[in-house]
Amino acid sequence: MLRLAPRACSSVGRVQVGGTTVLLTGASGGIGQAVARTLRARGARVLLSGRRAGALEQLRAELGGGAEVLEADLGDAAGAAGLAARAGAVDVLVANAGLPASGPLVSFTPGEIDRALDVNLRAPIQLTRALVPGMVERGRGHVVLVSSLAGKVASVGSAVYSATKFGLRGFAAGLREDVHGSGVGVTVVFPSFIRDAGMYAQTEVELPRWVGTRTPDDVARAVVRGIETGKAEIDVAPLSLRLGAVASAVAPRSAARLQRRLGSVAIAEAIAREQRAKR
Repeated sequence: MLRLAPRACSSVGRVQVGGTTVLLTGASGGIGQAVARTLRARGARVLLSGRRAGALEQLRAELGGGAEVLEADLGDAAGAAGLAARAGAVDVLVANAGLPASGPLVSFTPGEIDRALDVNLRAPIQLTRALVPGMVERGRGHVVLVSSLAGKVASVGSAVYSATKFGLRGFAAGLREDVHGSGVGVTVVFPSFIRDAGMYAQTEVELPRWVGTRTPDDVARAVVRGIETGKAEIDVAPLSLRLGAVASAVAPRSAARLQRRLGSVAIAEAIAREQRAKR
């Protein structure tokens, strides 16, 4: 068990974003950029992390003096530790970086499975392990883990991806108990299909009209809401998909049959084809 020796504190980890230092991973992607802009607009100093240095520098220039670039590859075994060391003391960690990892299990190489686990699950855990003790010592901080609605309900072609995203939810639940009473909060954000930017949007796969989508700005607002309210879990999804997640938790086999009847197989296959090169 990770013993953090939290001090007595009545806070549940609510932190006002203004004036904080935030480490944001996955900042070079479209959703990460939306989160960075929202955090900066609220007065946070944002440490922008990602693999694409050019995109990060462009975003830093846009955000002005309150942003700094910390390039890192979280698929590298030393990436998370090195990033945490360079970031130093931060008030908030937003673990947003992720790989698609779509497709049937047998279509993955062992290396592709390891990379998905490294980026989507191992790196957020390692970053949290490195940064949370300082938050506890200061009696103030927050961790936001950007999961996916696939971290609540799995579908065809999501075995690897859902494993990583379910893992984040379980990690957060245990961590929340570890830091209870310390002034450090833990929020998991569960986006569904996000239009305009991000992994799904880049596939350009058309969804049935009833499915619905949300925007990168919706995710950004959810991140800020989690930090400032201390809410444990926040869905960023239309009502139909949120209800589907509830149904899957109550009756998983029946929910899976309904998904198949509604065309989930064709959608999943199309998305996996478009994301294959990004594993």
